[in-house]
Amino acid sequence: MNLASIWRHPIKAIGREAMTEVQMDRSRCLPLDRHWAVTHENTRDTGPGWAKKANFLRGVSGPQLMAVTAEMAGDGASVVLRHPERPDLWVKPDADGDELIAWLDPLWPGDLPRPTGVARCDTGFTDIPDPWISIQNHASHRAVEQRIGQPLSIHRWRGNLWIDDMDVWHEFDLIGRRLRIGQAELLIQQRITRCKATMANPDTGLRDADTLAALRSWDHQDFGVYAEVVTGGVIRTGDSVEIL
Repeated sequence: MNLASIWRHPIKAIGREAMTEVQMDRSRCLPLDRHWAVTHENTRDTGPGWAKKANFLRGVSGPQLMAVTAEMAGDGASVVLRHPERPDLWVKPDADGDELIAWLDPLWPGDLPRPTGVARCDTGFTDIPDPWISIQNHASHRAVEQRIGQPLSIHRWRGNLWIDDMDVWHEFDLIGRRLRIGQAELLIQQRITRCKATMANPDTGLRDADTLAALRSWDHQDFGVYAEVVTGGVIRTGDSVEIL
C-alpha cells in the first residue's frame, strides 16, 4: 500500500488543496486543516477552541461550497479561493472576514441563515472534537463509483489521506490498529458516517449522485476512517503504508 495523495481544507467546508509533504505532530490534525470556519446567523458557539459543526457553513446545506478550491500562501495566513461561478479571491480570513462573507454569500442558499463571520481554531474545526485525521481508501471509492454507475471525484469525501492498493472496505477492519506512513504512525480510531454533502459534484456544486444510497447498499453509511497521530514525523505522497 502507498500514500496516493494528501489534502488540506483550510476553511471548513470551503476549499481544498493538495499537499506533497507535511509534518505530522502527535495528537494533532493535519496542519492548518479546518483552521477557520464561517459562522451564520444562528451560530451559538464559536469557542474559543473547537465548536460543533452546526455553528458553521457546511456542504450538506450549501452544495455550491463543495466546488471551491483553495491555495494557502506560505505565511499560513492567506488563502486564494476559486469557484467556477465566482472571481478568484485572495483573502486573510483573520483580517478580511467581510470580503470572505461577501464572496460566499451568492453561493449560500437564499433561504438559509446568512454567513456572518469567521472563527478560528488552532486544533481544527473537524466534525468531531478530537483532532483526528481522515483516511480514505481508493478501492472503496471505486466500489462506490461502480455501484452508482458513474465516475465520482474523490473530493466528495473531503478526506486528508488517500491510500492505494488496499482491499475494498479493509479500512474498517483496521479499527484499533496502527498504520506507519513515512515517519509517522497513526492509530485508526473509528469509521466516518457520511451526509448529503457527498452527493454534490465538486466540479459544479450540484447534487448529481446518491452516494448515501450506494453506501447503504452495503448496510452502512460510512466512508473512510478517523485516525490519531500517535508518532509524529514527515509524510510524503508515494510513501509506503504499513499495517503494524
